[in-house]
Amino acid sequence: MADYLADVKKYDAAASADVVDKIVKHLGIALRNRDSSLVSCTDPKELERVKESWAAKKLGVSDAAKADAAIQKTCKAMAADNTKSRVTFYYLVAKDLGKLGSL
Repeated sequence: MADYLADVKKYDAAASADVVDKIVKHLGIALRNRDSSLVSCTDPKELERVKESWAAKKLGVSDAAKADAAIQKTCKAMAADNTKSRVTFYYLVAKDLGKLGSL
């Protein structure tokens, strides 16, 4: 848990441990596999999965364009990071969409 929080804090120093913990619990078993614990911004299927599973289903964002914009903004923010943690990625998308409080 501390590793996930430390990674999120590289992008948001005021990140809440409770929110990060909720994302970790939501992702569950996906975090056990290295490949599924990371997000690839160059894989359109991966970004579509983030939009559908995270933004639409979990966060309740029905505006696809708004979700796409948040995902692209997160890809740009994490561009220098070759291994984009799924926890951090999801946190930043939720933050951009103003949905951290609803987790």
